[in-house]
Amino acid sequence: MSIIPRISHGILSLNIDNKENLYKAYMPFVTNGGLFIPTTRSYQLGEEVFMLLMLMDEPDKIPVTGKVIWVTPKAAQGGRVPGIGIQLSSDDSSLVNKIETYLAGMSSSGRRTNTL
Repeated sequence: MSIIPRISHGILSLNIDNKENLYKAYMPFVTNGGLFIPTTRSYQLGEEVFMLLMLMDEPDKIPVTGKVIWVTPKAAQGGRVPGIGIQLSSDDSSLVNKIETYLAGMSSSGRRTNTL
């Protein structure tokens, strides 16, 4: 899988290198948008996290601060990927615009995401 989370001194690092993985990770139903980060590390709902995001063809890592709003545990049923969903802050509107531009025109019918 191309979504590779790593922990470095408490900072998550996420690499999303194609539209399919971006579609699986993006949470458009969350206020301000959200991203699912595969991880086996334990987080609590409401916990604040900091992440460096490598997004597709963007030249630089994008710093992102978010709040944990979704937890998929290691032993989740249905083959779900363990990880957390974070709600992006209102300061991340330019990131949400980039994500939605990348995903424009992708049909959602029949596609599975990492959350719903």
